[in-house]
Amino acid sequence: MIDRYNAFLYYDESASGAEGPLAGVTVGVKPNIAVKGMPFHAGIGSLADQRADRDAEVVRRLREAGAIITGVLNMEEGALGAKTDNPHFGPVQNPHRDGYSPGGSSGGSGAAVAAELCAVALGTDTMGSIRIPAAHCGVYGFKPATDRVSQDGLITADPALDAIGPLARDLDLLERVARVMSEFGDGETTGPGATLADHGVEIHPEVATVFSRALSALPKAPATERMSESNSRIRFAGFIRVAKTLSEDLSGVVTSDKLANLLSYGAMREPTKLALDMDVLNQASLEVRHIVAKRGFLILPTVPNPPFPHSDPEPATQADLTCLANMAGLPAISIPAGWTDDGLPIGVQIVGEVGAEAGLFDLARQLDAELNAYRPPKPRS
Repeated sequence: MIDRYNAFLYYDESASGAEGPLAGVTVGVKPNIAVKGMPFHAGIGSLADQRADRDAEVVRRLREAGAIITGVLNMEEGALGAKTDNPHFGPVQNPHRDGYSPGGSSGGSGAAVAAELCAVALGTDTMGSIRIPAAHCGVYGFKPATDRVSQDGLITADPALDAIGPLARDLDLLERVARVMSEFGDGETTGPGATLADHGVEIHPEVATVFSRALSALPKAPATERMSESNSRIRFAGFIRVAKTLSEDLSGVVTSDKLANLLSYGAMREPTKLALDMDVLNQASLEVRHIVAKRGFLILPTVPNPPFPHSDPEPATQADLTCLANMAGLPAISIPAGWTDDGLPIGVQIVGEVGAEAGLFDLARQLDAELNAYRPPKPRS
C-alpha cells in the first residue's frame, strides 16, 4: 500500500478476515482503540512502543463479522484537537488538497477512508472528532449514542463524552458497520426537525450557503430553537472538562509542550469556575435532548469552516456545533453536503434520538440523495 497522506502509522500487509456480514471489508483503526499486537498509544510519542495485548470489544465484533483489520491510523496527540498535525508522527494530509488539514482528532481515519486506503475506519468522538474529519475529508461519519457502544479497550479522553464510531464512503456500509459494533435501534425519525438560531458561532459564508441548500432539501422546513448559552461557551466548558480528565489520566506521561499546555487549562481551572462549566454542560445536555425529543432531530453544519491549510492556526470554533451531540449523549451522522468554490468539501450533521438510529440513517439517506454531494478526491500524479 502506498500512503501519500501519512494516514496509516502501522499497516499489516498480511491481514485477513473471515466469513460474515462484513467479509472483505478493510478497516483501519485509530490507535487509542486496542488492536491486538498493533500500536496502542493514542498519538502520544512517549507511548509509541506500546502494543495492545488484546482487541477492544468493537474490534472483536468487527473481526467476528468478517472484517479485515489492516492497521492503525494517525491522530491528534491524546485525541485533543481537530487538526491532526501530530508532533510525534507528523501531519496528515487532506486527500482533497495537499497541505490542508483533514480535521481531527480522527484525522488519519478521515483521510484513509477518503483516499480509499481502507473501506472503513474507526475513530473516536469526544466533541466531534469523527464528524469533523468526515466533513473535512468529504466522507460519512457516525457517532453512536454514548451508552450504545462499548468503551472497552479505549484510551478515553473523557468517558462521559466519548464514543467509538465508523467512517466510510457511503451510508449503506456505514450503517452495516454501525449495526455490528454498537446497539442499534430500529425506531423511526419523525417530525420536522430543528435547527438553531443565535448560536453565537460565526459560520463561513460558503458553509452557510451549503447548509441553506441542505435545509431546502428536507421534506419539511425545520423549526428554529435556541440554547441558553452560546455554542462556543458550551464547547469551551467541554474542553475544560476533557482537559481536566486527561490531565489526571496522563499524569506522569511525557507529552509535547502543546498538549501539556492544553491540559493545563483543565488542571488549573478554579473550582468555582469549574462548577459553572459543569452547570453549562448539564443544561446543554437537557436542552439538546428536549429539542430532539420534541422535533425528531437537530440539523446543523458539521463544522463552521471549510478545510484549512496546516500552515494556518486551527480555528477554535471547529467543535462548536458537533459538541452538542456529545453533551447530550445522542447519535449523530455527518454527510457530505456540498463544496467550496475551489473544490473543498463541506458537511452537514443530523443529531437523532437514542433507539431511532435506523430512522436517523434513513433521514440521512434521503438528504444524501437530494444533495448528491459525495465526490472522491482527484487522483494524484
